Amino acid sequence: MRALLLLCALLFYPAWAAAEDAPLDRVTIDLADKPALQDGARTFVNYCMGCHSMKFQRYERVADDLGIPHDLMLQNLVFTGAKIGDHMSNGMRATEAKVWFGTAPPDLTLVARVRGNAWLYSYLRAFYADPARPWGVNNHVFPNVGMPDVLAPLKASLEPQAFDTKVQNLVAFLAYSANPVKLQSQRIGAYVLLYLGIFLIFAFLLKREYWKDVH
Repeated sequence: MRALLLLCALLFYPAWAAAEDAPLDRVTIDLADKPALQDGARTFVNYCMGCHSMKFQRYERVADDLGIPHDLMLQNLVFTGAKIGDHMSNGMRATEAKVWFGTAPPDLTLVARVRGNAWLYSYLRAFYADPARPWGVNNHVFPNVGMPDVLAPLKASLEPQAFDTKVQNLVAFLAYSANPVKLQSQRIGAYVLLYLGIFLIFAFLLKREYWKDVH
């Protein structure tokens, strides 16, 4: 199922492909930091979801995973009249998006898998003023991108370090959405390795017992 979703995300890859390589800033993402993920979710629905959807993710799953009560989720993070069990889709029509942006904005459910955390973190912080562009901005990581700098109000109101933290939390939320079961998979993997290690010890002792009289 995840492979199918990843394939769907890759269909949008050309819209996110940078025209040239650019140096990327390092970013540390902690998927166990629920307050950071909650802040990232809040930033996403307020600044990104007007154009981008997350249609392979459900509000209910996000609320449960991030420790947000359903009533607070509906009051503060759902602005489309959707129900708690609905997918995180926006109301923008693809035809309207093409008129405004030149192409339909890609779904962002799996964008962190496609582009990577460092690329997203660098891209969202790399906008600069360019009067020659339709939206008055350009991007060092993605030259001539057809997207406005939607985080500009945050950049103007926050100190640089606070803005970087805000972007980091947004990227953390996108990384979580791309693989909601990553932490669980890591825990299961640790248990499997522990089991195999214990099994190896007993297997070695059993082998030594069977072969002790063989010359």
